[in-house]
Amino acid sequence: MYFAHLTIKPSKVITQLLVIFASMLYAVTDIETTGGSTRSTKITEIAIFLFDGERIVDEYIQLINPECNIPRFISQLTGITDEMVQDAPKFYEVAKEIVQFTKNTVFVAHNVGFDYNVIRQEFRSLGFDFRREYLCTVRTARYSIPNQPSYSLGKLTKALNIQLENHHRAASDARATAELLHLLININNGDISNFIEKEINPKELHPLLDLAILDTLPKQTGVYRFYNEENQLIYIGKSKSIRTRVLQHLKNNKNKKGVQMRQEIARIEYTLTGSELISLIHESDTIKAYKPIYNRALRKDKFNIGLYDYLDGKNYLNLTLDSVKNKTSQPITTFATKADAQRFLEYNFEKYQLCQKLIGLYPTRGACFQYHTKQCKGACIGEESPEDYNLRVQTMIDRLHFECDNFFIIENGRTKFEKSLVQIKNGSYIGYGYIPVEHLLLPASQWSEFIDPHKENRDTRVILQGYLRRGDAANIKEY
Repeated sequence: MYFAHLTIKPSKVITQLLVIFASMLYAVTDIETTGGSTRSTKITEIAIFLFDGERIVDEYIQLINPECNIPRFISQLTGITDEMVQDAPKFYEVAKEIVQFTKNTVFVAHNVGFDYNVIRQEFRSLGFDFRREYLCTVRTARYSIPNQPSYSLGKLTKALNIQLENHHRAASDARATAELLHLLININNGDISNFIEKEINPKELHPLLDLAILDTLPKQTGVYRFYNEENQLIYIGKSKSIRTRVLQHLKNNKNKKGVQMRQEIARIEYTLTGSELISLIHESDTIKAYKPIYNRALRKDKFNIGLYDYLDGKNYLNLTLDSVKNKTSQPITTFATKADAQRFLEYNFEKYQLCQKLIGLYPTRGACFQYHTKQCKGACIGEESPEDYNLRVQTMIDRLHFECDNFFIIENGRTKFEKSLVQIKNGSYIGYGYIPVEHLLLPASQWSEFIDPHKENRDTRVILQGYLRRGDAANIKEY
């Protein structure tokens, strides 16, 4: 295969890298389907080009009888009609050929999540678990060729002067994808291994783990739980994408504890929350209740930097940061890192017109820098009274403690038809729940019926304080 438009001339180093990676074969694939989700759609055409990093060395192109009617609008898009596939082989008749043709290759497609999962679903219906390492040319292009107006195959190939005739036919699209892959390999000096996603190796997992559940895991916010063969909860985690995070665990080869845990997972469960805040609270409560062994083994103190207050010799309220381990007193609030804490102080210095010197951001014996720019009212040199200055500091502290406050935190629900709620009443955490969107029109004082009560503890309060530091005021509803 010759890419006439490419002007990149490989250096000696690039040429050597290309030789090294020449043994790697890419199965550049495109499919046409009957439309719909990856679980329900059927393949009508498949094209696979074996590409060695420089040229196409073999090809497989085949119409497929989907064993169902092709919708009219799909036929208008692809040009593939019921009559064209009537005498074509059914997928099960070519399945073995596809397995053999793609053996020991990296599966490549433009938007690989669709093509790869549709093909896997076809194999799954035959009782076969088709797995290959895979690479997405959309993801690789976004990193390698940034700031393109569009990364759709049609628009991207046009912008890169890659020939694409008969778009939406498998052979044309796969050939253009192979040419795009060649360009991406050259841009990355012959090494695109960082973009290759490793597949799960079933031999490295517990024999009781049902791999079918992995394909049902949602890419939604929630918590997930791992159980061993004795039905003991061994780990709980949270993520904005349950599927992505669980797969990371099952592919983990980076540390001994992670590998050991992966080998013990015999069952996986999950709970959708819709809200990252509720995921954090739910995760924390479950860890406290069950003390899963791998949460204890892998746990690091996430909030080890504390914010403390004290009165100086002139009766001004000062703020200071210190390790929680160094103090016996309770911090006002805690942070995961010192950088997080400093960003918090910088934000509140402006919001409450505080003194940089008295909150530890500008060590000096005299006036702080902001005094000279008229942003500090002079507490650092005694020009502002302690009473006036301390009132603003205390207002900030009270806001963090939400003492005597009554409000709901409103976030996304598990579906578009609901919202999640977290309730604070008289300064205490009450619990969380979900409210149908139409019920948000009710007075907030009536929302309590949608709340499942939960006990407040120190970790919950730290989580809520952290949220309120970062949170959007529009998500807060007082009552």
